[in-house]
Amino acid sequence: MFQRFIKSALLKKWVWLWISIAATFVALTVLGIYVLAHWRLKKKVAIYIYPETTFMQVLDTLHRCGAVQHPSGFQWLATLLSYHQNLRLGYYELPEGITYWRAIRILRAGKQTPVRITFRSFRGMERLAQFLEKHLLFSKEDFLKAVYDTTFLHEIKLDSHKVLGIFLPDTYEFYWSVSPKKFVRRIYYYYRRFWEHNNREERAKAIGLTPIEVVILASIVQEETRYRDEYRRIAGVYINRLKKGMPLQADPTVRFALQDFKRQRVLLRDLFIDSPYNTYRYKGLPPGPINNPEKQVIDAVLNYEKHDYLYFCARDDFSGYHYFSRTYKEHLRYARRFQNALNKRRIFR
Repeated sequence: MFQRFIKSALLKKWVWLWISIAATFVALTVLGIYVLAHWRLKKKVAIYIYPETTFMQVLDTLHRCGAVQHPSGFQWLATLLSYHQNLRLGYYELPEGITYWRAIRILRAGKQTPVRITFRSFRGMERLAQFLEKHLLFSKEDFLKAVYDTTFLHEIKLDSHKVLGIFLPDTYEFYWSVSPKKFVRRIYYYYRRFWEHNNREERAKAIGLTPIEVVILASIVQEETRYRDEYRRIAGVYINRLKKGMPLQADPTVRFALQDFKRQRVLLRDLFIDSPYNTYRYKGLPPGPINNPEKQVIDAVLNYEKHDYLYFCARDDFSGYHYFSRTYKEHLRYARRFQNALNKRRIFR
């Protein structure tokens, strides 16, 4: 009986000992988690996580920039939250002062920071693709594949020549990891919204053009002058020529056909290049825009200046402005003055 009592007492003692040890362990663990969870980033950090990025690379980036000063603690907490096995690609901005716990939850949940992309006019889809590749995750090849997808082009009722026109220069917000397909469709949504505002579609119809035809004409106007106060007048010249069935005879379309945008002088032999973009050889608008024009140029075409000019020529003072003419005879006089000025400066191409 006495031995049983002794064994029972010893058993209880050991049970309480293990309970005490376990409680101490739990308390220390909870305390550790609490301390780790309340350690904070010491500075703001921006981080890109690629498909091939590992957790240790993420940790190294955060540590080297000085945001995480206790990497082992951050790693332990990330393991506890299973983040080390659940990386989400994207671009993240983590503000200074947030806790390790909060930072890991943002990364684990994939709560990306949108990137702002401002793109300008590009002379061709290839140049636009190269620009986007530098600012978003997808490659140039994947972007071109998405934008030239036949199903997409069929949906928006455009062809591969015209689709450049939907990329209106502006500042947009996207997630860095956006797929090229979602990016292109979102851009088209903004393009449609642009045309639905301010009765632009109705105004295009009033001058006998479709929205994309207005964009094509605007792309030529934009290449003709760098001065905004000439946009509407030059647009009026081309509208007049279209109405009369005259070829546009726009030098920028020849440069586009030649893919030579640096030449200052278009020669007579250049006008014979057999390209649908050569508006000396083919009447009407070219098959697509020669750039993605600025919105203000599109609006200038929709609100073109009404006059009876049919020609214009660069001024011989090289100011960038133009002389406008009603007759071909008058135009030739200005053209000779400009050609003589080019010769004096020895500009032959």
